[in-house]
Amino acid sequence: MSLFKRRRFPVEIILLCVRWYCKYGISYRDLAEMMQERGVEVDPSTIFRWVQRYAPEIDKRVRRYQGHRSGSWRVDETYVRVGGKWKYLFRAVDKHGQLIDFMLSDRRNTQAAYRFLRKARKTVGNHPPSSIATDKLASYPKAIQRLQDEGLLPKEIVHRTSKYLNNIIEADHGALKRMIRTHPGRAALWD
Repeated sequence: MSLFKRRRFPVEIILLCVRWYCKYGISYRDLAEMMQERGVEVDPSTIFRWVQRYAPEIDKRVRRYQGHRSGSWRVDETYVRVGGKWKYLFRAVDKHGQLIDFMLSDRRNTQAAYRFLRKARKTVGNHPPSSIATDKLASYPKAIQRLQDEGLLPKEIVHRTSKYLNNIIEADHGALKRMIRTHPGRAALWD
């Protein structure tokens, strides 16, 4: 069954709106106005629903074609407000700053760190990390050890806790929070 079955708008318009929203952070209202200038009458709430429906699917399908990520991961968490509630946003990027995976959690404990690292490990498929740099949160060593015991991470993995190695992801947190604050509807993408 097609993802776009019974849609009023052509697939090209839907994909263009979702891509522009995700890539450039354009507001739904501005995007609707841009589409109107091109002769397409679409409501901002319709674009919102398209982003909610298709952005995760597009990400899942495109990720495998983006090439291999570096084996050196930077992992960190930050506190963000989503849907009126405060959540921990766990994120992993490679040493070049390319996103590996993210996860929202109510807690910042060993179980949450374990779930996130297991999810990130599944995302990269046959390319496990060779090193993981984290802050000094005590949950990460326990979670890494548990994943090693289960055979999901190699025993030779290097766990580093240098704050300087995580500068890439720490700086990215600031940019992410500015983007969420500028576009309140973007935070709903993670609900």
